[in-house]
Amino acid sequence: MRETAGYLPDIGEEFEKKVLLFRNKEEVLEVEVPLLTEEQMNKVIQKVKRAGAETLKSFSVMELVKIIDQAIDRLLDRNTPCRQKAEKLLPIVTGYSEELIRLGLTSHLKNFRKHELQRFLIEDLGNLSLLDEFQPRVKGGFSKAIGPDLITHIWSGNVPGLPLWSFISGLLVKSGNIGKVPSAEPLFAGWFARLLVEIEPRLSDCFAVVWWKGGNEERECSLFKQTDVVVGYGGNESLHSIQSRIPITTRFLPFGHKISFGVVSKSSLDSHKAWHSARQAALDVIRYDQQGCYSPHLFYVQKGGNISPREFARYMAHELDNFEKRFPRRSLSMEESASLASWRQREEMDIYSNPYKEVLGNAANDWTVVYEENDISFIPSCLNRMIRVIAFERIEDIIPSIAPNRSFLQTVGIATSPKELFHWAELLGKIGLTRITALGHMTSPEAGWHHDGRFNLLDLIHMVDIESSAEEESERFAPYVD
Repeated sequence: MRETAGYLPDIGEEFEKKVLLFRNKEEVLEVEVPLLTEEQMNKVIQKVKRAGAETLKSFSVMELVKIIDQAIDRLLDRNTPCRQKAEKLLPIVTGYSEELIRLGLTSHLKNFRKHELQRFLIEDLGNLSLLDEFQPRVKGGFSKAIGPDLITHIWSGNVPGLPLWSFISGLLVKSGNIGKVPSAEPLFAGWFARLLVEIEPRLSDCFAVVWWKGGNEERECSLFKQTDVVVGYGGNESLHSIQSRIPITTRFLPFGHKISFGVVSKSSLDSHKAWHSARQAALDVIRYDQQGCYSPHLFYVQKGGNISPREFARYMAHELDNFEKRFPRRSLSMEESASLASWRQREEMDIYSNPYKEVLGNAANDWTVVYEENDISFIPSCLNRMIRVIAFERIEDIIPSIAPNRSFLQTVGIATSPKELFHWAELLGKIGLTRITALGHMTSPEAGWHHDGRFNLLDLIHMVDIESSAEEESERFAPYVD
């Protein structure tokens, strides 16, 4: 099979294509990605910037919301060719199971429906018309939000559909957008771009989805000099490298490596509720095999409930084994397999000197639950369905172990009573956690969430203020003044 990735506005000339090869079991997929010369890239940049200024900014925000909603509606409908293609090809490209892709896409795409996008806009701007025209301010005067001429997105490929967050944000602020797709998952962003143009042909020159080999400094420097904002996803080392090539006058919004975890209160550990909490926790582990920043590395489980932390760990093991049958883990690379085997071997060897420890897993090593009772250290997992369950007494006991990782913390999945929820959230927020959600929802952020504690739209725009003095003074020069 062969599929074309990316999307380019028409620049009136042919361009070279690079073929990326993907294999999953017996299936082979060849993906053609556009490989532009520097001269061709410059033509694309200029065309996108011009179309962004002349065409995209002529749309109202609600017109753009309706176009995006129509595209998402087609992607949600399992009977449409675009959705069927996604369900068929993404498992080959990513290695994730078909069922996991199907459920993951639906959960992700629902965040970009019309009403969710309106919530998205209100969350950041407070006024749906602020990007369309000057709006009155409470203190007097008027303000308008202006998006950049060009936003460059450097996307990562660990989670299918991830580019939609920044791509749609760029469209909503009426900016030209150029996105670089990763070699690991080069398809989804281009599909979405072509779907937008099919729905509204006037958008055909307003964005581009391209590819180049990572680390191409000459290519990146040329693009970064012509862009206003760079949004980057990836590992911290790659983001640091990108930052070194961005001019000081260009805004850089990096989203790097993060660590997430769960906390389970004894109030949720009675014989009726504990199974549900364990199942939801296991769901967070198996979704995309912990590859997202919001995926859990470990779970702290409080002592004193009807179900002990050790029993909770066994419940999780049971659920992970069940989920493995329905959502088998993707095939691992040799490096990943070696890392996983080494990690599990170390944990099993430690049992001989630590009677309070237990390692649970199946014979195929598809998943592992490590239970710890006398060590509350915050040690990240090696991922790919490897999880720690750590017993604790009081929330105050584990805070000092977590706090040193402040710069890497993001999401905490929580199961607790309403009173504890706000008390625990206060403590966790102070040490750097930016998102607190229910177990089972860790990998599905809500529309309008504050990514790493920041804003999706506000970080892209700048505000233009008309102060009340200018408005008042303008009255002196009105044609109706005597």
